[in-house]
Amino acid sequence: MPITATVKSSNPDVIALDAMGGDAAPAIVVNGAALARTRYPDIKFIFFGDAAQIEPLLAKHPALRACSELRHTPEVISAEMKPSLALRQGRKSSMRLAINAVAEGEASSVVSAGNTGALLAMAKFVLRTLPGIDRPAIATLIPTQTGETVMLDLGANIECDAENLVQFALMGAIFCHTVLGRSEPLIGLLNIGTEELKGHDEVRIAASILRERPIPGRLFGFVEGNDITAGTVDVVVTDGFSGNIALKSIEGTSHLVSHFLRQAFDSSLIARFGYLFARGAFKRLKERVDPRRYNGAMFLGLQGVCVKSHGGTDAQGFASAIGVAHDLVARNFNLRIAEEIAAQYGINVAVESEPEGGQ
Repeated sequence: MPITATVKSSNPDVIALDAMGGDAAPAIVVNGAALARTRYPDIKFIFFGDAAQIEPLLAKHPALRACSELRHTPEVISAEMKPSLALRQGRKSSMRLAINAVAEGEASSVVSAGNTGALLAMAKFVLRTLPGIDRPAIATLIPTQTGETVMLDLGANIECDAENLVQFALMGAIFCHTVLGRSEPLIGLLNIGTEELKGHDEVRIAASILRERPIPGRLFGFVEGNDITAGTVDVVVTDGFSGNIALKSIEGTSHLVSHFLRQAFDSSLIARFGYLFARGAFKRLKERVDPRRYNGAMFLGLQGVCVKSHGGTDAQGFASAIGVAHDLVARNFNLRIAEEIAAQYGINVAVESEPEGGQ
């Protein structure tokens, strides 16, 4: 009897937005949606949240208002709420109802800048994981010396066994091929050294499995922390504990370098003149490492597209997160994962699209 994976694709241009999630919500959500629609004019939105706050913001963007639906809900998931409590008490919250819209086929994806733990718990509970995937993983793009690298997991799974890491590698490779266009992604397992005997059993066993199993890419082997930004591989695979620490370390280093540069150019009159001559180069540098360009972490492995925006981002960053959701749907990413998992694990997965409905 086949295991059926339902890929939500009834409304490919409709994105559900948790309008109340984020430090500066709902303003950054509405303004971000307006920016995103200039890049993707066919997108439509369903805003979930406090209508009294959202409606005046939408009124400032007539084109956006014309292609959007607003659904009022007074309940909001706070940044401090525990995931278990959010599951029990947040059934009518803006976050939960936005996720429900994907599960019910009204929207093709959901984007939220709210509580990460609550969003993951709700999305996993409502959307479920794809057959063959034990746990969803949080993935994002990291700027590197050679371009961009996909990294996962970034905090969804503190502890992982070897099979979890193998599944992360498969999903990361499919993402890299589907979204970034890499024909044969190079996969690396994050470790404390490149030697085969280094690291925990789970990492070494995962490497052994990936060497023996045909995968949608090539296994590089073990990589270390400095390989992430060097662009040694296209996909960096790790557990959520190590991945989150690595990500925050990279972000912190970026802020530190920016701080030192500002100090250096403010140190003297000559330094200030030097900045004027190098201003164009520094503008290009700022654009290259701007975290708003890479905003939008994906929950890979769910039966529906769910994107997490950084809670402290601005409208431009939230627009980038919307763009991530749009690209995943446009490239049928979940369908690709389901097909690859079926081939990898020898299970009969019938992928179906829901009939047209919703808006």
